[in-house]
Amino acid sequence: MDSRFNHISEWIFDLDNCLYPASAGLFPLIDERMEAYIQRLLDCDATEARRVQKHHFHTHGTTLAGLMKEHGVDPHDFLADVHDISLDRIRANERLGELLERLPGRRFVFTNGDASYARRVLQAIGIDQRFDELHDIHASCFRPKPDSYGYELLCERFGIDPTEAVLIDDMAQNLAPAKALGMTTVWVDNGSERGNHGAGDFIDYQIADVGEWLQQILEG
Repeated sequence: MDSRFNHISEWIFDLDNCLYPASAGLFPLIDERMEAYIQRLLDCDATEARRVQKHHFHTHGTTLAGLMKEHGVDPHDFLADVHDISLDRIRANERLGELLERLPGRRFVFTNGDASYARRVLQAIGIDQRFDELHDIHASCFRPKPDSYGYELLCERFGIDPTEAVLIDDMAQNLAPAKALGMTTVWVDNGSERGNHGAGDFIDYQIADVGEWLQQILEG
């Protein structure tokens, strides 16, 4: 094990565009369903729906957060609808599962998505049995990353000492609250939309691929 990570006993991973590559193109499918949902909600055309969706994503961190705040949308209804997508674009990654299993300590998924969707994705990758716990948007009381509240709830719920934890995420801004709590931070710079937004000195390590990074530190 790379000595720089000898103090880590809690491994916290984002899900989308992190445990699988952004190039898989799963998010465009979700975006399409979000836009269709907004069209029905606001009785507007596709262009306006896309503008609204991106406005909420950029302003509130997630489209859902903005729709809840400004339009009173039921999060359960929204999440069930927009995540009803095919996962044919996701490929199994046996190597990643083997590397995750070798990590010392506990392994978590911390996502702005919901648990049922997250489990489907993890199963498609073939790594659902490699994680100890899952903390989703419901568990964060619908306050998405980078709202610090979800991070605090995660640590409280599972008894995580932030100084012994690392967060791996493809959205740079999501690492700032983790660093403020005392976590080690790893930014997965693999082409996610606005992935570099808010990047700063709170990033400890920058990588391009989770599997390659795990292999490097495990053999370091």
